[in-house]
Amino acid sequence: MSITAQLRDSVELPGGGALVHGFALERRGDGSSRALLGNGRELEVSDLDALFAGGGAPAAVFPLPWPGWDRGVHSVSPDGTFAVFSGQRAVRAVGRGGETLWEYRHACWGPAMDHPHTGDEQEVCRGNEHGSCRVSEDGRFVWAHVVAEPAEAGWEERWVVLDARDGRELARLRLDSAASGSHQLSHPDGVHMGLCIGMGQDGVLLHWARLDGGELTGWDLNEGMDRILMDVHAGHPGFLTVEHSGWDLRLHALDGTVLAEVPAEAPDDEDPPCWDYGCGFVDADTVIASTIDSAEEPEQARHWLLDARTLEIRGAVAYPTGPVDSYVRPLGDGTWLTYDDESGTLNRWASAPL
Repeated sequence: MSITAQLRDSVELPGGGALVHGFALERRGDGSSRALLGNGRELEVSDLDALFAGGGAPAAVFPLPWPGWDRGVHSVSPDGTFAVFSGQRAVRAVGRGGETLWEYRHACWGPAMDHPHTGDEQEVCRGNEHGSCRVSEDGRFVWAHVVAEPAEAGWEERWVVLDARDGRELARLRLDSAASGSHQLSHPDGVHMGLCIGMGQDGVLLHWARLDGGELTGWDLNEGMDRILMDVHAGHPGFLTVEHSGWDLRLHALDGTVLAEVPAEAPDDEDPPCWDYGCGFVDADTVIASTIDSAEEPEQARHWLLDARTLEIRGAVAYPTGPVDSYVRPLGDGTWLTYDDESGTLNRWASAPL
């Protein structure tokens, strides 16, 4: 069965591919979605609806603290008054006027142990390794994945919770990881935070935590698992993951209990595909997912709509414009994004009414 997609919006947006296959899209529990796009030495923050409406100037612009540093996953406060940047040697909060609000120093993400630094804060050491940060749903805390100072613990990664007002460390969890990179998702309940750590060929680690008063309680879902944290939704009790090699999709309760699972071979009996990394909640009742890595075999890319409670496949997405060789990024409001690299066009889709 095929399900026809309806084009809702379209806009030419150079660099907009990062909203679909990167971490430049920041969704909040209130249903809002914002684009965090780098433009030269600045981070431009725009409401997604305003972008599609041709809304002109970004809602906020923040100078990049380290213009030569192009890694790390950054975050903006829910009210848009400050941005928090995940750097190679620090987490820094910057106000809308460009002023530094605070800085939390940590060890260098560069992979060479005890390598020297020149003292220039703009120095970028070799290596692609990076951490991430996320402002909490209420704007009070900043969760950051960092490296501990070598003098304290040798190589040790930590998940720290900082006071968003002054960067003061409130709590920490020690992590048994050697990250290539990471990203975080704040649960719409405003309490829980998820952290996904990619370690290259060594797999993926997945953690959840909550801050109760001053006590940080964390748990991992890594026993016998190798799963990427993909999405959460306010209207759904769990979260969605994809197995690192694409063998299956799963829905989990917050404690890790598997609520539903769909293997990769279900959609195509002739040549069992893999699920790629474009998947998530279209809305509380629907998940969208892709089979075949569209970057490697674009002519075979296929998008599927699934039941969000059972992961039963409802059907393949049929686009009126022809095959769409793009990853997908659902927005949780009944729509999803694709990006056309050739034309530089960002498209927003919905299921056509029956």
